[in-house]
Formats: sequence, structure tokens, C-alpha cells
Amino acid sequence: MITVLRQESASSSSTVERQIEAEARAASAGDAGATTRLLALLQPLVIRYCRARINRINGALVLPEDVAQEIYLGILRALPTLCERRMPFLPFVYGIASHKVCDAVRAGARNRADPVADTPDVSISDQEPEQLALNAELSTRLGKLLDELPARQKEVLVLRIVVGLSAAETARAVGSTSGGVRVTQHRALTKLRSMVRADQGLLAEGFAW
Repeated sequence: MITVLRQESASSSSTVERQIEAEARAASAGDAGATTRLLALLQPLVIRYCRARINRINGALVLPEDVAQEIYLGILRALPTLCERRMPFLPFVYGIASHKVCDAVRAGARNRADPVADTPDVSISDQEPEQLALNAELSTRLGKLLDELPARQKEVLVLRIVVGLSAAETARAVGSTSGGVRVTQHRALTKLRSMVRADQGLLAEGFAW
């Protein structure tokens, strides 16, 4: 059953990738409708990527949605040159996304000397305030552990686990091979597990891998 589900997931992912490639080629040729459809296909992937990579940085609030908008603009500016590049489009998108995220992180770090009060998000939840605060704290601590991984390992984990790309898609996005991606993912998870075990607070909350 698990094998079937994995095969279905991989098939769905490949279908989306083919749709993205087709719409990108049409958009680069000036098809306005294809451009609209392309951005709609990319939106969930880009948002997941940004949310996984961006957190509150030293008191400065960097919103994933704002960075995503910069990524979309970068994609639109680059579309006319796509035919000249002769390369798969999705890896190109994640190249733009990676650079925009790094720019946002650097900007957030520079702004730490002039922090502003955070405006709490308004959300509806069945959880008690204490549980919400605990979840936020655990998420922050896990995010910090993820930030301790080498950049390559973190990028692979985000693309594979958060965005949901296959090993082959991730390989094309980071300029590696499927086997190389699997090795990097294994090493990243092994290191992350050891860091989680060292964080007794996370273990106490049930994050025993």
C-alpha cells in the first residue's frame, strides 16, 4: 500500500512538473494565459519553500509571502530568456527562490539593530493559548536546529520533505544526481536526529526520532 501511494505521489509530482515546463515555454513565447497558469502552478511550491526557509530573524519579521512576491517578479523578468537557457524550468525557479531567500535573510539580519514590535497573527484554533505558545516554541527550536545544518543539506531537506519534490526533481533543482540527493538527505536526517536527541526539551515533548 505504501509503495502504491509513493508511486502515485511521484506520478502526480511528475505531471505537475510537465505542466510547469509546458506553461513556462508558452509563457516565454508571450502567451499571457500561460503566464497566469504558470504562476498558479508555482504558487504552492514557492510558498511552501519560503515558509520552510524563512523565520523571524533576530527580531525582524520577514514574511514568506513578501519574499514569494519577489520570486514571482524574478520569474516574470526571466521568462523571455528561458528559450535561450535551454534548461529545465523548475530548477531555474528554485535558483531564483534560493537567492531571494538569502537576500531576505541578510536584510533581516541587517535590520536587527532597529527592531519593531511584532504584530501577532490572528488565527482561529481549537487549541488553548498555552498549547499554541508551546507549539510555537517547539517550531522555533526545530527551525534553529535546521539552520545548523550545512546549507546544501538544509536545501535538500526543504525541497524533499517540505516542498515534496522527488529525488530526481530535487537533483535537477540543486544540480546533483538522484543518488547524491538521497545521500545528502540521509546525512542531513542523521545529523538532525542527533541534534534533536541532544535537545532534551524537544525529547521531553515527544520529538524522539
